[in-house]
Amino acid sequence: MTSPTGTTHDEQSLPLTTGALLLDMDGTLIDSGPAVERSWNQLFRELGADLTFGHAQHGKPARQVLTEVLPELTEQELADAHSRIEELESSDVEGIVVLPGTERLLAELDAAAEQVGRPTWTIVTSCTRPLFEARWARTGLAVPAHLVTADQVTRGKPDPEPYLLGAERLGVEPGRTVVIEDSVGGLRSGTAAGARTVAVTSTTPAGELSPLADALVTSLDDLEVHVQGEDLLLSRRGS
Repeated sequence: MTSPTGTTHDEQSLPLTTGALLLDMDGTLIDSGPAVERSWNQLFRELGADLTFGHAQHGKPARQVLTEVLPELTEQELADAHSRIEELESSDVEGIVVLPGTERLLAELDAAAEQVGRPTWTIVTSCTRPLFEARWARTGLAVPAHLVTADQVTRGKPDPEPYLLGAERLGVEPGRTVVIEDSVGGLRSGTAAGARTVAVTSTTPAGELSPLADALVTSLDDLEVHVQGEDLLLSRRGS
């Protein structure tokens, strides 16, 4: 979106002063898209469902996706399908890579944490803890403290509960956090929690993300973090 002055919506919204960043994992920090789609499409074939996993399903807990796309499943069938997709996804981590900017931005956040004397970020993911561990192990990066996974909440994204819990674990008011997400469901979760949001256009068309986000970026490589007093300043890199 462009204003009458020629300044884009994104440029007006950045920089953002914040207490902490709450980061989605899949599609934001790592590229797991092909593995996710392989696993889900395999499950659909096994269930005899004429379905294809698409961007509308990204960012949601597996059980929620199953209830949305296969509402006819009985409770037992749902439980069995959920166990099966966990098995498929945890065993298929081929091709998972760290997305551009991830390592640098996390290093900046860790340096900021040392400077301000408190945690400055964590991951809030729709993966269960075992699936998170299977995927994150491919990165070689340390597991963040205060991690929030789908099996630690009652209601997953787009409900605000995951991001409310992330903010609570960091000891920061939700309204003083920035959520970084690649999915519509994740952005809705962050907004409902009271956070400001930055969308990464890695898995979902920008046109679907833009109305839900304070700013859009193509990857974390577009962003940088500096300390500003007791807070963080999240800026467009090089601006």
